[in-house]
Amino acid sequence: MKTPQRFSAFLLALLGSAALSSCEPQEKLTGGPYEAVATVGMIADIVREIAGDRATVKGIIGEGVDPHLYKPTSTDVKALQAADIIFYNGLMLEGKMSDVLVRLAGSGKKVFAVTEAILDDPDYLISDEAEHYDPHVWMDVKGWKKAVTAVERALSEHDPANAAFYQQNAAAYQTRLAALDDYARASIATIPEPQRVLVTAHDAFSYLSRAYAIEVRGVQGMSTESEAGVKDIETLVSFLVSKKIPAVFVESSVSDKNVRALLEGAAARGHRVIIGGQLYSDAMGPAGTYEGTYLGMIDHNITTITRALGGTAPERGFQEKLSSSNP
Repeated sequence: MKTPQRFSAFLLALLGSAALSSCEPQEKLTGGPYEAVATVGMIADIVREIAGDRATVKGIIGEGVDPHLYKPTSTDVKALQAADIIFYNGLMLEGKMSDVLVRLAGSGKKVFAVTEAILDDPDYLISDEAEHYDPHVWMDVKGWKKAVTAVERALSEHDPANAAFYQQNAAAYQTRLAALDDYARASIATIPEPQRVLVTAHDAFSYLSRAYAIEVRGVQGMSTESEAGVKDIETLVSFLVSKKIPAVFVESSVSDKNVRALLEGAAARGHRVIIGGQLYSDAMGPAGTYEGTYLGMIDHNITTITRALGGTAPERGFQEKLSSSNP
């Protein structure tokens, strides 16, 4: 029997598939680019890479905003209603937007979950004890490549006259992602094994943990809707002290209150822990910057983690594009 969370993910994916299969083949689009809307920046970035100048792409949830808690505004709803095609993550990342997405998909709007292909591979998905799927699949670059394929197929179905263009762009982007994946794996491997532990504000890095062989601990659960208790913080403080972990990390879209409580707790027990840097978890960096792209987001995270935990990585990342302020 499906849990409510699993059923919602299944329903949205099913409605998105129905919208795709019910679409009649279209002639070449005329009158300028069509409108594509994506819920989060990581998905909007894929759509821009693949659609090129064939579409105008709008992201709903911006820099530093937590999608778990985000409530769509009337402007957001209007943008979604006006879109020719919509992409979302699924797996309940956009929990408070789910009702809007379901209604739009049910009305015949082209709405697609980029994690749909991953849903077909249950062995890939990570879930918690309550069987809630972990939506942070972009933290494993190899897994996120499946989202690129999902976007390419949806755009090709939507605009078949330009299918070859989308396929070419997707192939080129996949090559760049493969290089990023190789860098992430090699970089994390340079961290001394006893220190290869990533402690963050919430549990958004489990896919990164599995892909790149680094232990991950989060103060909060997979969704920031859950609150961390005193016992959670005390348990993690004991872990930091016993393992002599040198650094913990804050996140751009999550309050740093709990992470700073870890520092204070460790200091009270005679162990100094520093903040190793700010990571991008549920949102990318500033628009218009390298960190404001998916490649830059992951490059920043991997490079920051590696250097703060005693590993070896170039100061400005694998493409030498990171801002000079990167730790």
